[in-house]
Amino acid sequence: MLKRLGANVYFSGPKQWYDPTFDVYGKYLPIDELISQMDVLISQMDVLMMLRVQHERHDPNESFSKQEYHNKFGLTVERAKKMKQQAIIMHPAPVNRDVEIADPLVEGLQSRIVRQMTNGVYVRMAILEAVLQGKS
Repeated sequence: MLKRLGANVYFSGPKQWYDPTFDVYGKYLPIDELISQMDVLISQMDVLMMLRVQHERHDPNESFSKQEYHNKFGLTVERAKKMKQQAIIMHPAPVNRDVEIADPLVEGLQSRIVRQMTNGVYVRMAILEAVLQGKS
């Protein structure tokens, strides 16, 4: 949907977590490209959507430490300084603070995480009401 509306979508994260079926939705940036392009891209983005790292689904011996992940792929305070002033940060929650997003950014001025969670509750309520009333 985002691409149909003219958005440029980028994915990044550990290569072993990437699913090639995502290619229809956006461009994957491997870590070497991400490091070289992040400073340029982050200053052009209107929305940064971070996703929760599901530590419980990863083998700790084959995965990154929380600090390694944050440094390589997370939204650090230093990276956030390069964002457009009007750009926003989103995350479906729950947030692993200092993993996907630096702790001070979670409730920062550019964050829309709490609003996103609140709206998500209303959407789920509407869906449940429609299902329970037999609407489709």
